[in-house]
Amino acid sequence: MSDDLVPDDLWERIAPLLPPRPPRRHRYPGRLPVDDRAALRGIVYVLRKNVSWRDVPAERTGCSGVTAWRRLRDWTEAGVWPRLHEVLLAELRKAGLLDMNDAAIDGSHVRALKGGLTSDLRRSTAPGRAASTT
Repeated sequence: MSDDLVPDDLWERIAPLLPPRPPRRHRYPGRLPVDDRAALRGIVYVLRKNVSWRDVPAERTGCSGVTAWRRLRDWTEAGVWPRLHEVLLAELRKAGLLDMNDAAIDGSHVRALKGGLTSDLRRSTAPGRAASTT
């Protein structure tokens, strides 16, 4: 497999953050699970090439796009990406390469409350008598 998508130094940072794979049942073991590094290759391929999951070349990455997508979903639910972000920020701070003077804050992913905060009373949406039109 080509490791240009996931170099060794990147893999060494991410591997300890990944959740352990569940043990396999011995009676009906099924297929062997895809290697985590191959799944990460598929994820990185989609991000770099801007292709859909079905267009991931299994011969290049070592897994199908569906497998990569499922692993991305599982790792997202396990909180891998925020922990990786913290690790990388800590490394930058330690090396003196993190300059917060050039930081930008993006709130586009923050959920907005419907209606926002207001001190006024809100009009009722309950069914009621309609105003007379005569």
